[in-house]
Amino acid sequence: MEVANARSHHSLKRRRQQDDDDDDDAAYSPPPPPYSNGGASTDVDLSLLEAIEKSQSAVEVLDLKTLKKLVLAFERRLRDNIEARLKYPDQPEKFADSEVELHEELLKLKLLAGGPELYPELVNLNTVPSILGLLNHDNSDIAIDVVSLLQDLTDEDVLEDNDEPARVLVDSLVENNALELLVQNLFRLNEADPDEMGAVYNTLATIENLIEVKPAVAEIVCEKTKLMRWLLGKIKVREFDGNKQYASEILAILLQNSTANQKRLGQMNGVDVVLQAVAMYKSKDPKSSDEEEMLENLFDCLCCLLMPLENKERFVKAEGVELMIIIMKQKKSAYGSAIRALDFAMTKYPPACERFVDVLGLKTAFAAFMGKIPISKKHKKERYQEDLEERIISIIASLFGGISRGSRRERLLSKFVENECEKIDKLMELYVRYSDRVKAETERLDKLDLDDLEMDDEEKYNRKLESGLYVLQAHLLVSTIGGPSNVDTLFPFYQPSISPLFVGM
Repeated sequence: MEVANARSHHSLKRRRQQDDDDDDDAAYSPPPPPYSNGGASTDVDLSLLEAIEKSQSAVEVLDLKTLKKLVLAFERRLRDNIEARLKYPDQPEKFADSEVELHEELLKLKLLAGGPELYPELVNLNTVPSILGLLNHDNSDIAIDVVSLLQDLTDEDVLEDNDEPARVLVDSLVENNALELLVQNLFRLNEADPDEMGAVYNTLATIENLIEVKPAVAEIVCEKTKLMRWLLGKIKVREFDGNKQYASEILAILLQNSTANQKRLGQMNGVDVVLQAVAMYKSKDPKSSDEEEMLENLFDCLCCLLMPLENKERFVKAEGVELMIIIMKQKKSAYGSAIRALDFAMTKYPPACERFVDVLGLKTAFAAFMGKIPISKKHKKERYQEDLEERIISIIASLFGGISRGSRRERLLSKFVENECEKIDKLMELYVRYSDRVKAETERLDKLDLDDLEMDDEEKYNRKLESGLYVLQAHLLVSTIGGPSNVDTLFPFYQPSISPLFVGM
């Protein structure tokens, strides 16, 4: 079920912390207007207001001329700061003013986010290397300004409907070592400082934005930087915060659809680290929706990691099978995610199937197969229960495919004859339900003009998989139990009902 269920993150964007912003706005009380005790307006400097209006109107029109002015002013302040630092390296008071002026010019460059169509001109002016060079600035506040600027320039909303300018900017950033510089700066940020904690968030957001425009960045950043190592260190921390949540999401994005990243993280002991992060919730539920989202991200990471064969081996050695069974037995919110991880681990990997039987996982799995699934308010939806049902069938199919003989096989087969063969009844119930679904979907597709819908045979097959064909295929493997001869031996009273499973599939 690996391919069919690999989570797509092509447009995955984390929920921004709007609630926190709203709380801050609510707590903030603006100063009262300048009225005297008698209620009459005080004298106002009209020339000052006029100057403000002119300055505001001046930045409303963002064109090539304005761009060049902004860039020229920035380059001048940058030069002044470099010269002051070189001339007075041991006298901070001598270059402090130039640093303030540089800070102000970096803030002004944020105006460029209002005109992404000018990004190619920004690149042509060779401004990108100058901006990125400041990520190594001795004053971390300047580096923080640059991170914030890059986040604004690459924001998803800014780049929307500006594909070509976005590509030009992102290509220039990558060519000028933005990824390496961002990650180097990330390691020197101290999250105990609120400003630097915000810079961590903006760094991750910038990397996500770059991947959104240029998916190849997901592998480039892992190949050229130590971002994965930083992310692993972040998710290992026991305390939860917004950046830990975001780190888990970025890690999931890096692992999706990238075998190279999956293998690379496995070699960095990533499987064990993710399991440790998940184990924090084996007997407790997340305390907030954000923490719950982080836990889902961690399981997404785990499932992606379990795609390569060598990581399945690491999962078994790290006692991942045992941990997933413990989580299932605790029946907390991670119950369904643990089943999903086991499905990935056991697919086409007999050692995981054998370990599952050895650590008494059959009882837990078949309890879920019989519908004994913990239901919470969040998981009352029918689709959630059906997804677990499909994954349990897939796990049982993997067990039959991965265990061909011996006592483990006998223990597996014996499950179908206990309690008056109730599990065979369940099999038949599932067969009828899913076969009816596939039949209905097939008939619906046959009535459609597939040429008008631009639907080829592969898409048609995928629609059938979604409607339940995959479950029927896994169901067939379970029902045959290695071949019809076993049905004659174990299920003599069910031959008339089971026989259709061997026909026309």
